Amino acid sequence: MTMLRIALYQPDIPGNTGTILRLAACLGLGVDIIEPAGFDISDRNLKRAGMDYLAAVSLTRHVNWERFEAWRLESGRRLVLASTKAAGRYTDFTFRSDDILLFGRESAGVPEHVHDKADGRILIPMVEGQRSINVAMSAAMISGEALRQTQWSPMPVASPNVAPR
Repeated sequence: MTMLRIALYQPDIPGNTGTILRLAACLGLGVDIIEPAGFDISDRNLKRAGMDYLAAVSLTRHVNWERFEAWRLESGRRLVLASTKAAGRYTDFTFRSDDILLFGRESAGVPEHVHDKADGRILIPMVEGQRSINVAMSAAMISGEALRQTQWSPMPVASPNVAPR
């Protein structure tokens, strides 16, 4: 199973966080939430946002950016930031299976000091004039590409027993 993780920097919208938790549960990804969040991040609220998928997610809450960054550096993981300010396309980036994919606040992205700490910065190309793609959709797109590149494969699904006609 992959060690790929999704990190959310001070998320604003519980529904997006819940969608990302569900994605992570279904794909076997870890999730890091860097606080403070823009909503009550109690286990009760996360369970509501993530429905019954929360129990299946490897979730770590970090009290602030400094604690997250200390943990990341200690674990030797690379930080890959999704940003509308990045120059390189996410499909041109070479992912590693232990990368942390960082997504900023829905309302403001990440501050410059966080941007500066990223080992890689990636962009989802969009048509001109559009501001940004929903953070949960961005997480799905970029995670999918990272998993494809790192040769991730889900557990095999049993084929239904179909009788020939």
